[in-house]
Amino acid sequence: MGTPEFAVESLKALVENGYEVAGVVTVPDKPVGKHQSTLQASAVKRYALEKNLPLLQPEKMKNPGFLEQLRAWDAGLQIVVAFRMLPEAVWNMPENGTFNLHASLLPQYRGAAPINWAIINGETETGVTTFFLDHEIDTGKIIFQEKTPISETDTAETVHDRLMRLGADLVLRTVDAIFAGKAQAVPQSEAAVDAASLKPAPKIFKETCQIDWNKSAKAVYNFIRGLSPYPAAVTELKTADGNPLNLKIFEAEKILKPHELPTGSIVSDGKKFMDVAATDGFIRLKSIQQAGKKRMNIEDFLRGNASKISSSVS
Repeated sequence: MGTPEFAVESLKALVENGYEVAGVVTVPDKPVGKHQSTLQASAVKRYALEKNLPLLQPEKMKNPGFLEQLRAWDAGLQIVVAFRMLPEAVWNMPENGTFNLHASLLPQYRGAAPINWAIINGETETGVTTFFLDHEIDTGKIIFQEKTPISETDTAETVHDRLMRLGADLVLRTVDAIFAGKAQAVPQSEAAVDAASLKPAPKIFKETCQIDWNKSAKAVYNFIRGLSPYPAAVTELKTADGNPLNLKIFEAEKILKPHELPTGSIVSDGKKFMDVAATDGFIRLKSIQQAGKKRMNIEDFLRGNASKISSSVS
């Protein structure tokens, strides 16, 4: 059960390593495009069709017809990767239960956006966890975990791709352990983490992506790379003619340098660089996108906009 590319890697690993996949469950096709007239299949559906795997796309997970079809597959185990919350009637169906692959070291970063929040919060380590589904989201007994470092230059994209591959290997290891009767699942309450120090990973919304220039350069830098390339950190430039210029920022550098400028002030030579002041330094913008235009490097942006740039952003 899964939806995006992150889930495809685990399904692909199962197929290519000879596991018997009884069937695949994914979301219904979604309307896309200006007029919502084209239906787009999930990445998991596209792979399932390519491999001629049985496929279900329920609108509602409690639908009696769907539950009957799912039960007919007679699966011994269900695997969930980047899907949706399941009712007990679904996760409790197989003899060996249902396990989930989560892109964090649980119990840290429970929620929809664990990769983004780990980077935004400046973590230097993350990983993947397999755990049995239970009534509450991301709280079931842990089966296995695998760790990986987060470097200073990692983005949500690079960590996503690394965890996607790491997770696929962990899924295979977990399946083998469960069918061999060697999966010693441990309650998350036994993890060596103080409950008060648990960090959540809530869903990212449009308003979440607004840069706060009143934070440190490191915090702003982590925020930008934690949202890059999607959905991307956003800010609004104040232009010389008074018209706001909305930007997405995909790539930046942090410069720790004392200054007395107001936070949000712009320092630029109008040709090669554009720095924005944080509390204790600057963020040098490298790759950005204007509303309605393509992504571009800062030199190309300045070539067409240097005369508009004023002294601050909001």
